[in-house]
Amino acid sequence: METVQARLESVFDSLKEEFGYKNVNQAPTIEKVVVSVGTGRVDDKAKIALIQDRLARITGQKPAPRPARKSIASFKLREGDIIGYQVTLRGQRKLDFLNKLIHLALPQTRDFRGLKPSSIDEMGNYTIGIKEHTIFPETSDEDLRDVFGLSVTLVTTAKTKAEAEALLRHIGLPLKKEESK
Repeated sequence: METVQARLESVFDSLKEEFGYKNVNQAPTIEKVVVSVGTGRVDDKAKIALIQDRLARITGQKPAPRPARKSIASFKLREGDIIGYQVTLRGQRKLDFLNKLIHLALPQTRDFRGLKPSSIDEMGNYTIGIKEHTIFPETSDEDLRDVFGLSVTLVTTAKTKAEAEALLRHIGLPLKKEESK
């Protein structure tokens, strides 16, 4: 099992002919990984503490609270209310999390057949929605009544969707093959 770090170091060598890179710095890389959980307007302090604890266990870093940007009366939401938590991973923690995501968590997902390459946005970033946080090994021993979903965004330096897809396939992210219509 080759690590994500080893694969990231060989991106330039494997993609230089396909995209015509002349310099190592032209090759795309993963800048950061953002893991976020939306809680909505939850008043239960025990549930908030559980979400913070599980997110800290999964990522190895304390989550930062995310306040609402504006008030929405129909949702009884006021500007400044905490509606989610987010963790931004860089450096070694980013690499450790990606290894865990690719080699342990995603294969444990029920009915997993690969990730959609169409989820790459125009800026070359890739967002994965995970329905159950229990696929991570740190949280497998908990009760199944407090299951929450999370979002993982891989922020890349790729300039196009094609570069981002080639980078993600190279590091080992299990993307589905494109279906011809």
